[in-house]
Amino acid sequence: MIRPLAAAPTEPVTVPPAVRTLAGDDHVTPVWRNELGGLTFRLTGATETRFVKWVAAGTPELDLDAEAARLTWAARYAVVPHVLDRGHDEDGSWLATAAIPGRSAVDPAWLARPKDAARAIGAGLRALHDALPVDTCPFSWSAEERIARLDDAAREQVGPVPAVDRLVVCHGDACAPNTLVADDGAPAGHVDLGTLGVGDRWADLAVSSMSLGWNFGDGHEAAFFDAYGIAPDAERIAFYRRLWT
Repeated sequence: MIRPLAAAPTEPVTVPPAVRTLAGDDHVTPVWRNELGGLTFRLTGATETRFVKWVAAGTPELDLDAEAARLTWAARYAVVPHVLDRGHDEDGSWLATAAIPGRSAVDPAWLARPKDAARAIGAGLRALHDALPVDTCPFSWSAEERIARLDDAAREQVGPVPAVDRLVVCHGDACAPNTLVADDGAPAGHVDLGTLGVGDRWADLAVSSMSLGWNFGDGHEAAFFDAYGIAPDAERIAFYRRLWT
């Protein structure tokens, strides 16, 4: 899997008609865009805030039905967005969710406190792994299934799968922006669970720790691993980072 680059939009964004309809009288703010064309909008009303993901038709890499199913399952055990609406038209598809308290770990307030953010991400990932029950999870994020989708050359580059350390329900995209952090620095929840599923916890740990460098610069992995409560495993980290990229 090649991770889509994502960031807050810096250029004007055309709001799709479906999002305008969902918004009604609410104020619409584009807050996130990835290079596959996926957009996230914040809908701010008098009494509530919602978020809407919108994906252009013909973008199979971004499956909002899969994300809705995973959110609905995970919401029984962990703090994740509550699904409010799903739909599609000839232009694209959308997923509307309720806002949950907290700010993204890459909010400017946390970019200014990178070690605190790294600790929150590590602690939040550990809490998620401990909360979600492996035995009843209907979704997979196993290395074997992911490798099976690669071509022969990519499989060779990734190499053999290490023995499983501990099976957990992985976030699947545990990069820094997908942890929400409360004002006191505690982890507050998780978003963007479109690939959640059972796998070795190092599938999340390797990518989450790697993303710290993308978002905060070097020097924060020790705080992350300390907050999760584990020592880095160089072999598993290298393998799961190769698989990710």
